[in-house]
Amino acid sequence: MLPKWYPHRYDDQDGDFVARHVAAIAAHGGAAAAVLFAAVARGPLPGLVDVEEDFGGPVPTLRYYYRAAPTGLAGLDKPLKLLLYFWCLGRGYRRLRQHWGGQAPDLVHVHVLLRTGLAAWALRAWRGIPFIVTEHWTLYLPPRAAGIGWLRRVLTRAVVRRAAALHTVSQGLREAMAALGFANPNSAVIANVVDTDLFRPAAAAQSAAPFTHSLTHSFTAGPTLLHVSAFHDAVKNLSGVLRVVAGLRVAWPGLRLRVAGYGPDEQALHAYADALGLRTDGTVTFLGKLPHPAVAAEMAAATALVSFSRAETFGCVLLEARACGCPVVATRTGGVPELFRPEAAFGLLVLPDDEPALAAALAAVLANPARFDPTRLRADAAARCAPAAVGAAFGALYRQVLSR
Repeated sequence: MLPKWYPHRYDDQDGDFVARHVAAIAAHGGAAAAVLFAAVARGPLPGLVDVEEDFGGPVPTLRYYYRAAPTGLAGLDKPLKLLLYFWCLGRGYRRLRQHWGGQAPDLVHVHVLLRTGLAAWALRAWRGIPFIVTEHWTLYLPPRAAGIGWLRRVLTRAVVRRAAALHTVSQGLREAMAALGFANPNSAVIANVVDTDLFRPAAAAQSAAPFTHSLTHSFTAGPTLLHVSAFHDAVKNLSGVLRVVAGLRVAWPGLRLRVAGYGPDEQALHAYADALGLRTDGTVTFLGKLPHPAVAAEMAAATALVSFSRAETFGCVLLEARACGCPVVATRTGGVPELFRPEAAFGLLVLPDDEPALAAALAAVLANPARFDPTRLRADAAARCAPAAVGAAFGALYRQVLSR
């Protein structure tokens, strides 16, 4: 496994959806998997490169970190960091072969392009090892695709065409990539993973796990909305959610919005909520970065989850909420609509940036949350996203590739 994003020493939730794919494949895909990850260090290092080796778990994992400013000269550091990235992968590849008694892998699985794919392509040319590309990135969706430079376009097109298969987490993402020329005749759509043992309705969760999260007092005053995202407001549009909630609180006294997440726009969003008076009266509570059990507890207790993203390839939190029996109000963008078929069975969809439509959809759910059957919500999430189902689908893709 060659992931661009993966949990690491600086952020244990960065790329956790990739980690869930890897775990599902290792447990249910019939593959002995290992992870090789390299990234720029976000802090000081004792040397130019540092490595963490973990051979004790079910998936051997090597994490390499290299200095963000090896020389301190910007013009030199950029190409040097690229060389360090590939040097780390080469060193890690040799280390994994040593761990496997000299045996080479049968297959390389790239998670999120582009450097990872270039490394896999080079390994195919050198050792004849086929590679698969998995893509999650919203970069390829129409709202963001204009930001793809010409060199990235040329290289991405070449890498995707030379892959043994292209996997995307949604049909919408596959179509968006194809429109840009990033297509492969052997393609598959396999969902992201939801931990259906952790994300489950409130009564089942309380009986299944000892984890407790102080929610009860927050949910007795009135209906509660939940938002979970990385705080990149240009994409996630949390500021739009705040404006809509500010308007709804007049008609819905006691309405609460609980916001879980973190990211570069965190402080700006806190200040914006204060400017709208949403924290002064207790309408909005920022929960910060939460562990997954706490997110599951929030979802199980919420009246509805709200997402107002301008671009989504899948939206793991949408299906996690569904697994908890929690309906969703989200945007009709990227791969989201295909997760909400039949229409209005699992929640309501609106167009991105349409704040009046979002307000109307939230009001409709708040007025009649019982219209969405929690049992049906959970059953659909389990059928799409349970680790066993996703792992088995990847195992079938591996066997198909290797049989060729």
